[in-house]
Amino acid sequence: MPPSAQPVAAPAGRKFPCDQCGARLDFDPSGTSLKCPYCGHSKHVYTDYTAVQERDFQAFIERGEPGPGTIPGRSEQVSCGGCGAVVLLEDHVATDKCPFCATHLESQPQAAEAMIEPESILPFAVDYRKAKDAFERWINDRWFAPSGLTQLSSLGQLNGVYVPFWSYDAMTYTRYTGQRGEERTAGVDPMHDDMSIVALAGMSHHNHRHMEWREVSGEVHHFFDDNLVCASLSIPLDKVMQLQPWDLENLVGFKPEYLSGFKTQRYAVPLRDGFDMAKILMEPTIKGMCLADIGGDVQILDTYNTKHERVTFKHALLPVWIASYRYFDKAYQIMVNARTGEVVGDRPWSVFKVGALSAFLLALAAIILFLSQ
Repeated sequence: MPPSAQPVAAPAGRKFPCDQCGARLDFDPSGTSLKCPYCGHSKHVYTDYTAVQERDFQAFIERGEPGPGTIPGRSEQVSCGGCGAVVLLEDHVATDKCPFCATHLESQPQAAEAMIEPESILPFAVDYRKAKDAFERWINDRWFAPSGLTQLSSLGQLNGVYVPFWSYDAMTYTRYTGQRGEERTAGVDPMHDDMSIVALAGMSHHNHRHMEWREVSGEVHHFFDDNLVCASLSIPLDKVMQLQPWDLENLVGFKPEYLSGFKTQRYAVPLRDGFDMAKILMEPTIKGMCLADIGGDVQILDTYNTKHERVTFKHALLPVWIASYRYFDKAYQIMVNARTGEVVGDRPWSVFKVGALSAFLLALAAIILFLSQ
């Protein structure tokens, strides 16, 4: 902008206006700043690590859900009629399609419901261009994917979305009962059997092993740190697991500036239900510790009872690029972890490509058969 020009006044109510041209500043994943998509002006966002606080789980349960607040700058929400996702809209910004299933959002926005506000966030680190490149590499590695899929990213179908997660910490105390099996070797005792040395030598191969069992009980302790549970029901569980790992050690204090230019989903899994899911995720570790504590050669775990104490939680928003599309009336999702660039998802099979390969193989088999005669 020429030095003599005056900054354009930002429209009333607009969040994060550009000081130079008045347009909305969007968060720039290439740096911790807000950047104007029109004039390029940027504004630094101060990173606050001290704001990431563990919250007392029991205190929140006793006071009752939902929480008393909403996310600043996201005062409206709209529900998707296709997948049920509740998308929190930026103030004064409309959206026409659900980022999770590409269904047209026909319902009118409503006032955002009260919720437990997020206190931590992993900002976008992979920008649109890098996500698009990762998306295209993923598609190109799938030979039988329909050719039209490569156009999805070019058509702007990649949506940047902050997905809600619960993270739980807990100290666990587990009492168990079980059985310890130890292998023993049974042989002939020459002090008690009236046999010659030759006879004993000839019977040595009859020595056999058997299992001796003993009932045992005990207690194991373990501290679980950052057990992550996806609070969205719009992403299949297997895809949620494939998006991991997340660099939760780099969580920063929540600021609405990080959301600018991206969609945000409201959590669909309540805090209490999320912890029930977290306990299920803890079980394999707890059972493994009990079996290790039983010892012996073979272990049987009969019963175990776990107490979860000093439970704390965080409501964290994690960044994902999502491409949702339909192919022959079936919905598909492709997701990019916006911290690592990892791509996961489903893709349909191209009937034409599979048919062409089948025809080629049949023709090749016919030629080989003809030449062999």
